[in-house]
Amino acid sequence: MVDVIIPVYKPTEHILSLFLKLSKQTVLPNKVIVINTEKKYWDKFFEGFDILKKYPFIELHHISKEEFDHAKTRNYGISLSKADYFLLMTDDAVPKDEYLIERMLKSFDNNKIGMCYARQIPHKGCHAIEKYTRTFNYPLEPKIKGIADLEDMGIKTFFASDVCCMYRRSVFDKIGPFDEPAIFNEDMIFARKMINDGFLISYEPKAEVRHSHNYSGMQYLKRNFDLGVSQADNPDIFGDVKSEGEGVSLVKKTAVYLCKKAMPWMVIKLVYQSGCKYIGYRLGKKYKNIPKSLALKLTSNKKYIENNT
Repeated sequence: MVDVIIPVYKPTEHILSLFLKLSKQTVLPNKVIVINTEKKYWDKFFEGFDILKKYPFIELHHISKEEFDHAKTRNYGISLSKADYFLLMTDDAVPKDEYLIERMLKSFDNNKIGMCYARQIPHKGCHAIEKYTRTFNYPLEPKIKGIADLEDMGIKTFFASDVCCMYRRSVFDKIGPFDEPAIFNEDMIFARKMINDGFLISYEPKAEVRHSHNYSGMQYLKRNFDLGVSQADNPDIFGDVKSEGEGVSLVKKTAVYLCKKAMPWMVIKLVYQSGCKYIGYRLGKKYKNIPKSLALKLTSNKKYIENNT
C-alpha cells in the first residue's frame, strides 16, 4: 500500500495534471494526502470545481503560512499515513506516465533500500540551461548508493529529492522523522542519516516526473542562500563533504553543451546565473556573520532566519 503526500502552496495548473496522472497509475495510491498552506489560495484556484468529488482519494488538510516548514509539514503528512510506503511529491511535479509508482516500488525488492527517488525531466518551455541541469542531476543510468560510495561520490552519495521520493515506512520510523525546523534539504539530511545506518538509496530513472523552473538570477540566489544555510546548520551531515566541486563541474559541462547546441550566447546567461548561485550559497554558509536585515532579504524562509539568528 502506498500513500502520496503533497505539500501545496498557491496551486497552479500543474496540480490538475498531477492528480489526473495519479488517478491513472498502474499501482493506484491508497490516498493522496494534501497539506495545503493557506486555505484562501486553494479555494480561489478551485472555485466552482469540486476537486475532492472528482478525486475521492484526496485527503485535504489546511495549514497557515506560519505553520509551514519543509520538514514539519512533511512530517505532519506522514503522520496521517499508515501505508507501508509513502511517496513525497511537490505540487508542480507531474508523472510522465502511469508507471511511476509501480517502478519506484520495484526498487524496494531489495530490503536494504530505504528510499527511492525519481528522474526529473523538464516541463515544456524549459530553457536550455535548466534542461541540461536536469540531465546532469538525473541521468539515464540507475544507481544504488550507500555509505561505501561516500569517498568517490561525495555529496552526491546522499543526493535525493522530495520532489518525487518514495520511502519505506519501517526505515523512516527507525531513522526519522525529518529534523525540524528545516529551511531546505530535509531529504538529503535524512538520506545521510539513513546511509550512515547501513541502508541504501535507489535512483530509478525509469520512474519519471516532469519538473523544472525557469528561475531568475535573484531566485537562484535566494534558493542557494537557503541551501547554504542548511549546510551551515547541519555540519554533522555536510561537514565532511564538499559540494562546490559538483557546481563547478555542472557549469563547465553546461557551457560545453550550449556550444555544441550552437547557443554560445547562452554562456553569458549561464555565467550570470552561476554567479548568483555561488554568491547566494557562500552568503548562506556565513549567514550568522552577515547583518540579519540582509539575511532576511536573501532568504525565502524569513521565519527560519528570525528564529536562528
